[in-house]
Amino acid sequence: MTIGKGRKIGTVAVCVLAQLLIAIDLTVLHLVLPSLSEQMHPSTTELLWIADAYGFALAGLLITMGNIGDRVGRKKLLLIGASLFGVASVITAYAPTAELLIAARALLGIAAATLMPSTLSIVRNVFTGKERAAVIGVSSGLTILGFGMGPLVGGFLLDHFWWGSVFLVNVPVVVVMVIAGALILPESKNPVSHRIDVPSVLLSIAGMVGIVYTIKEVAYQGWGHWDIALAAVLGLGCLLAFVLRQPRLAEPLMDLKLFAQRAFSATVGTTILAMFAQLAVSLMFAQYLQLVAGWSPLKSGLAGLPGMGGAILGGVLAPLAIKALGRAVTIALGCALSAVGFALYSGVGVTIVYSDLLLAMIVFGVGLSLILAVATDTVLGVVPKARAGAASAISETATELGGALGIAVLGSVLGALYRSELVIPAGVPPEAAGAISDTLGGAVQVAAQLPPEQGAVVLATAKMAFVDGLRLTMLCSAGLMALLAVSALFTLRGVPKVLEDPEETSPATPVAAAA
Repeated sequence: MTIGKGRKIGTVAVCVLAQLLIAIDLTVLHLVLPSLSEQMHPSTTELLWIADAYGFALAGLLITMGNIGDRVGRKKLLLIGASLFGVASVITAYAPTAELLIAARALLGIAAATLMPSTLSIVRNVFTGKERAAVIGVSSGLTILGFGMGPLVGGFLLDHFWWGSVFLVNVPVVVVMVIAGALILPESKNPVSHRIDVPSVLLSIAGMVGIVYTIKEVAYQGWGHWDIALAAVLGLGCLLAFVLRQPRLAEPLMDLKLFAQRAFSATVGTTILAMFAQLAVSLMFAQYLQLVAGWSPLKSGLAGLPGMGGAILGGVLAPLAIKALGRAVTIALGCALSAVGFALYSGVGVTIVYSDLLLAMIVFGVGLSLILAVATDTVLGVVPKARAGAASAISETATELGGALGIAVLGSVLGALYRSELVIPAGVPPEAAGAISDTLGGAVQVAAQLPPEQGAVVLATAKMAFVDGLRLTMLCSAGLMALLAVSALFTLRGVPKVLEDPEETSPATPVAAAA
């Protein structure tokens, strides 16, 4: 079916709108939690589940939803998921109890899991070759912009309305997306498909949720808890059973033969490691700008906009860089720019110098967008259109898993460095010392309750310990990205600049290397 230029532009707009919606919703909740806690008074456990239910549902269902889209139709799944997202947003905004709020957040995660692979697989089926690379470059940059817009939108709404407005604002966006999608989006699906293997679905959900739960809880509590050990064993066991089951199925939920292609496996691995280092930045610098610099959430969100501009620039430059340098060099360049950005971030001090942060944000944003745009296009370009949903789900799962690992591991490293550098001043009550050594946020709260002079000393000491830990974490991340840049030059060597549709090859057939 031939699709006109206007319809192609409309397709990109609808898909980008869906990705922006998910990206904003992923980052906005951190701002909502303080107001929500004051009004709803959830327990500590309930608060953790409010924060994590969305991510657990999203991570657990990505692979399944990507395959469902291949079978029932990507447009159909996107429209169903968008409608569900709108309904769940209303329930979330007006949830009267913590239990209902947790359930609504899980429903939002299920809806997001239908949207993420659907948007990429629709793009894969509408665009090919250089055109696809350009579209994915732009959409990747705009999606990163969404991550930056989350705190900005949330800060503005919380300054004027109640916490539920942050979710209610999704509804008009969903209405526009559903109407436009129904009129504009072309339908596509795998013409030859089998029934989905239910045991594989259950194993993938249990495995991913177990792994993500383990990562998150280790970051908060460490290893010494029975629930974490149980989740780790359950997650690894289910994923192993899932992997062993796939080769025996006529149409597996995850086609492991895809990983036989060097372009596919190397790109997925690069995505995981890149997101491992890079998604932690938003979390760490949200703390830096608000707790060290003392900026409001809205001001912190505005401060991050230049970095989002860098991300858009990187997305636009990605197809041009592929044409001039090739895929391996472009991803290596993105990793190198990210390493430079991390190195610049390591120069932060207790007294903020915004001009220094500005350069770091722009360089970092360009590098991140180059990596994600080229990686996404490569993953989609080496598989047939019929399996686009499954490949998209693997790509999105790699992004989610890498980000969860980064926040957990690097967040834990930063916490450990903070505690090792912290020297609690003499005279601080023992019951307050624990909160001070736990987190910088705890130190800020304790300092406000102490006598002014003593509180000022505690706050200055805690800020210095946090900044020292942040510097070292950024330097370690810079080293990781530099190693990844070198690795990309070898693992992606020979992958063609233009990836034509492999319609007549099996998924296991490697992409021909460039001469």
